[in-house]
Amino acid sequence: MRSIRPSVTVRRGRGTRRTSTSLAAVALVSTLAMTATACNGDDNADGKPTATATAAGDGKIKIPDDLKQKLKEHGIDIDKWKNGAWQNWNKQDWLREANDFINPIIKGLWDPNRMRHANDPSKGVDDNDISGDQGVTDPTPQPVKAQTVSAPYHTNAAPFGKLFFDSPEGHMVCSGTVVDDPAHPGKSNLVWTAGHCVHAGKSGGWYRNMAFVPSYNNSGKSAAQLQSASKSEIAPFGVWWADAAQTSQQWIDQGGETGGNGAPYDFAVIHVTPEQGNGGKSLEETVGGALPVNFGAPAVPKVNSITASGYPEAAPFDGQLLYQCKDKPGRLSIQQSDPTMYRIGCTMTAGSSGGGWVETGSDGKPALVSNTSIGPVTSGWLAGPRLGDVAKGVYQSVSKKFAGQ
Repeated sequence: MRSIRPSVTVRRGRGTRRTSTSLAAVALVSTLAMTATACNGDDNADGKPTATATAAGDGKIKIPDDLKQKLKEHGIDIDKWKNGAWQNWNKQDWLREANDFINPIIKGLWDPNRMRHANDPSKGVDDNDISGDQGVTDPTPQPVKAQTVSAPYHTNAAPFGKLFFDSPEGHMVCSGTVVDDPAHPGKSNLVWTAGHCVHAGKSGGWYRNMAFVPSYNNSGKSAAQLQSASKSEIAPFGVWWADAAQTSQQWIDQGGETGGNGAPYDFAVIHVTPEQGNGGKSLEETVGGALPVNFGAPAVPKVNSITASGYPEAAPFDGQLLYQCKDKPGRLSIQQSDPTMYRIGCTMTAGSSGGGWVETGSDGKPALVSNTSIGPVTSGWLAGPRLGDVAKGVYQSVSKKFAGQ
């Protein structure tokens, strides 16, 4: 996998991205960078996948007619695609626009070995590339040591999991959170993550072979133990493929492998379907819960604490265990015209990108209020976007797409 430059890099979502903590503060520390693309995995670990498109209740894979038509319109042959044509990342074939997300299931592609070799991408940028900090930025928070979540994760952190996908750099990984679906109360198939975990931003398009694994490594096995673990041990609640995804237009237009000005809008929602069929049960029913999303969380100074969850994979972590950090958030501004981001002290590294940030509201109930977007690769703090009208629009759009189904 790619190495990160030996300086303070800002990890973006699934990777890292660069920001400043008052260009007077962060910039002085050294170079900031961010990891935007996952590191290369073991390309020899793929094996020969079998099948394609959406899973029926009997476990058989059936390609919906509308998906076949979308593929045909883009000049994509489904059989060639599942047998390796998806690896063609030239600009003409790299679907970019928001309505071009196409992600046919390739049954068996995400086997245990391929999952273990998926890493968060890591690229550094020079300090000179950081946007001027013209908004409100609080002092850099003290690092908060990430704590492992007690296993089984299904019992103690049911909504969280890992998101896997492919990019031109190889097999990638992010974190994600099962969230409520207003169109299907109690039966949600929606997952919240970072925009840079689904789309490359201004320089590329949608990532491919996107799949969510809830409660990944549910029993908390070590990396050594996972070498011989079965798929049912690594993914006890199945592999769920994205059949729809949406991020902000700001991310698509401005985001980049180092974050760019799109960081305050670095969020995404995906809709998933089970690879093997699931007896008609939704993702929420399968994992036993989903989090509501709060698009009107109080101003940063009024939030007492936020808990960030994710699967960090950059050293000293290995991507196999679920971790959490809890801290009172401060503010981080990329530029004055964009919303101020939340920032907390946390030692989680790349791989935690996209992981949900949860706050207990005035009603005493937890709700998702952000996701991991950027932070120094050397760890110490994380920043995530505040969720306002743009985020709400992305969320509602994906929900409404499946409202009648």
